[in-house]
Amino acid sequence: MPVLLLSIVVAVAVAALVWWKFFHPSRRAPAPLPLSRASMPSRKRRTAPSTVLHGTVSTFPTPAGSAPSMPVELSMFHWMRSRDLASTRRHGLMAAIKGIPRPPQSLQQLLSPGFFSRASLPELSELVMAEPLIAAKILAAVNAPFYGLHQPVTSIEPAVTMLGMDTVRSICLQYMLAQAFKPELAASQQSFDAIWRASAIASELAVRLGKSLNLPDQGGIATKVVLVFVGHLAAASLMPHNAVNEWLVLDRLRRAQLEQEVMGLPAGEIGGLLLRLWKLPASLVRDVSATSRVLVTPVAEAEPDQVPRLGLSYLCVRLGERLALGQLVSLESYDTAADISADTFYLREYLEHPALIHLNDTLRSTELRAAVQQMMGKNALLPHHPPLRPSTSLAT
Repeated sequence: MPVLLLSIVVAVAVAALVWWKFFHPSRRAPAPLPLSRASMPSRKRRTAPSTVLHGTVSTFPTPAGSAPSMPVELSMFHWMRSRDLASTRRHGLMAAIKGIPRPPQSLQQLLSPGFFSRASLPELSELVMAEPLIAAKILAAVNAPFYGLHQPVTSIEPAVTMLGMDTVRSICLQYMLAQAFKPELAASQQSFDAIWRASAIASELAVRLGKSLNLPDQGGIATKVVLVFVGHLAAASLMPHNAVNEWLVLDRLRRAQLEQEVMGLPAGEIGGLLLRLWKLPASLVRDVSATSRVLVTPVAEAEPDQVPRLGLSYLCVRLGERLALGQLVSLESYDTAADISADTFYLREYLEHPALIHLNDTLRSTELRAAVQQMMGKNALLPHHPPLRPSTSLAT
């Protein structure tokens, strides 16, 4: 009897254990295994197909209502800064940068904090006349067909009055910098001319768009746009001579990739190093560098009050380049929303800022289109060449 009773108890216990393990409603599913970093979903891995045409990386349009996917080329690119370089490579790069001649001392005065806010017309005219080459360029600009003067202007003060302080400062900057950057080989002259032409167009766009959009510090925006091209010019000076023309026609992302491979840093960072070496104001250098970094910087990581100026500056630099290189004929049909490529992926976020809501309307204005056509077709300041074309070695 005790043996029988013990057997019954054991059977009941086993049955209860089986029921508890497999059928009890409160039993929870086992916790999932932790995902590895490689298997975790990330925004950078959700990419759309891309295509490369004539050096421009483009993404196919995303379905309406969905967030655009990051181009794979951009997700794989790491923007290098000076602190990321090995010490030996950084020292070698700094040695090469120090070999670029310094511009005239008047550049420091021209870019000193508050100079344009307190400078009188005679003071600015005196600064211009101290540099004969710049004075000649100011007079050439004011007497260009764009202004349609009935009588030529032959003295600096009326020329400065007619052009406006912002345009005069941009012209001064361009030609002060021209003394620091000269191609060593005649074969590179076309690229340097294209960069200067892009600088002139971009700075004029910045002046006009800044005024039309009523942005603060319009002259400062144009100044920073001109100084962004210091990095371009420095890169053109340091790149292998046989690669300069092909480098220039690539889109901004592929140029940055090539610059890092060859020099260790992208042109924007090299320009910042050079401006610091020239002892320009730290805040000015910071803003110029931030403009170049729009290529890789989400709008959420930018200082909120800087977003409109950074977006407009980066756009003007890009449009100036494309117009100068013949990649864009005019602004007549240009639409920022339709300009979908890897180097505008983050820019499009900046251009959604409320301060830039009327940007497309301003770009299509008759007055701005006419000004661009004048700059493109009758620019008396810079020589013109046929558009540069990419070769198969760098553009594919």
